[in-house]
Amino acid sequence: MRVANLFPEEEAKVEDAEQSAANEVPFGRSWRFDYDTGDFLMTPTGEVAPAQESEAWLEWCKKAIRTERYKYLVYSHSHGQEFEDLIGHGLSRPAIESEIIRITTETLLEDPRTASVDSFTFNWEDDSCFFNCSISNVRGDGSTLTGSVVTT
Repeated sequence: MRVANLFPEEEAKVEDAEQSAANEVPFGRSWRFDYDTGDFLMTPTGEVAPAQESEAWLEWCKKAIRTERYKYLVYSHSHGQEFEDLIGHGLSRPAIESEIIRITTETLLEDPRTASVDSFTFNWEDDSCFFNCSISNVRGDGSTLTGSVVTT
């Protein structure tokens, strides 16, 4: 009679595979951008402030959620969101919130660095819906992302 292994190795192999995959995804670098002023952030020496690794991924997320898909030739057809499609369809607020969750999640998961998009909250002001969501990358770093949609 064989006794079950009290310390199975399968779980450790899965965790090792996930960690290995996270290490294989390149994060790179980017430039920091101030979305309130519409300009790049500058260092005290007058150079554009760089963003490294996870901060570069976060900059990509912010840009992707603010970029209308198919509008700019410089981006591939998989970059950006399609919130404009929500305008003028007469959808209820719960339906619009559901679509914001779907579109935001699909947009951000397009990047292999993104592991999860969840915990959405919504705030309505007239015909504008402001939302926050939690995002995390494959390295376990997370942040809160803010966006908005005008529905008329």
